[in-house]
Amino acid sequence: MAVFEKLLNKHTLSLASNAVMPVVGMVTVGLLARYMTKPDFSHWIIFLTTFTLANLFRSGFLQTSLVKFYSGADEDKAKEVAGSTWYIAFILTSILGLISLLAFLFYHGHATTELTIKWFAVIFFSTLPSSVALWILQAEERFDRIFLLQLMWQGCYLILILFLIFIHRTTFPVIIIAYCSTAMITSLFAIVRGWTKIGAIKYKTKESVRQLANFGKYSVGTSVSSYLLRSSDTYIINFMFTDATVVGIYYLPQRLMEVIEIPLRSFVATALPAMSTAVNHDDKKQLTYILKKYAGILTWLIVPVTLGSFIFADLVIDILGGHQYANTYASNVFRIFMCFALLMPVDRFFGITLDMLNKPHINMTKVVIMLIVNIAGDFAGIAIFHNLYGVAIASIFTFLSGVIYGYWVLRKYLNFTMFGIIKMGFVETKHLVIELVDKYRKRK
Repeated sequence: MAVFEKLLNKHTLSLASNAVMPVVGMVTVGLLARYMTKPDFSHWIIFLTTFTLANLFRSGFLQTSLVKFYSGADEDKAKEVAGSTWYIAFILTSILGLISLLAFLFYHGHATTELTIKWFAVIFFSTLPSSVALWILQAEERFDRIFLLQLMWQGCYLILILFLIFIHRTTFPVIIIAYCSTAMITSLFAIVRGWTKIGAIKYKTKESVRQLANFGKYSVGTSVSSYLLRSSDTYIINFMFTDATVVGIYYLPQRLMEVIEIPLRSFVATALPAMSTAVNHDDKKQLTYILKKYAGILTWLIVPVTLGSFIFADLVIDILGGHQYANTYASNVFRIFMCFALLMPVDRFFGITLDMLNKPHINMTKVVIMLIVNIAGDFAGIAIFHNLYGVAIASIFTFLSGVIYGYWVLRKYLNFTMFGIIKMGFVETKHLVIELVDKYRKRK
């Protein structure tokens, strides 16, 4: 029992909560890839990519800002920040909802696009309470509640998908309705449990609204640009290739990159409050230590995952997407993706460190540079290879440019080297492994 309690800390809970959405999400994607027609599956991907981009605009504007100003604040200040966050979130949601309504009234064209526009505003409002709840829970380091909320979201959606498969109704319109229903259930659950702190909106202040908005105007650019690094590939492929099914082929290895994103998001979630505290105490030495430790450990942990992915790529693609995606570009695209996976921890922590140093504009510049390299690389890669390999290879240069620029900029504010990150990562990983082995031996 004591060992169980030790294992149940904020790091393991964060890992669990960040694993629920992508792992169950990959199962759901696998089911949809099998039971939806290829055209319907591609339409679903375009819808999900578009909605996620809009949702990231909202979360990018507010999530990092809320965590930064909420963490470690006294009760009165926390209420101000939460209330001001709700105020801005409602305004942003209403604006995008109004745009969606106008588009629905005046756009008459592709049936898939019309359906996407029709449901966009409803789903966007439905996800607002659960989104705000997740941001607040992260700032409070309540990863147990985050785990439960994400389990509610993905669990309900998976159950609905299984039911639709059972009754043979896995069409694109029905899948959208199921997605909307899940969003409503999850948000209602968060409101009932009191995790949204929606009542704090009465404590909003102009000063807090201005503070959040000033920070958010840069972080939103970073978040949206970061997402466009992935989604731009989808849009370019959809535009450049006449066969719509290639979108689904490319999307499967993209989803498999969740193998890297799971620990990455977990480490980021636990590092953010600690980094914020270090900055608030003007402790750059501690901030540098956190950067080197987390980025270094993650880099070393990804090495065996990368090797395993190269060996078992064909098997994994077959398990996720089914036989209809076997003997396609998907497996080799996944192998190419794993080549730049080793750069992802350093790139991600360079970005959040810049945010915590109150340099979100520099982080946004870094991500915009990566986006430009990615888009240019996509078109160049397609022109050279005439297939999906060109798009995948472009991603290697994308992340390399981000690491180089991030390192060059951060060296002006913090004292560290790339070798120092790798060295500390090795030492900390070794210590972590020894500690886990000792705990295992004591249990025996």
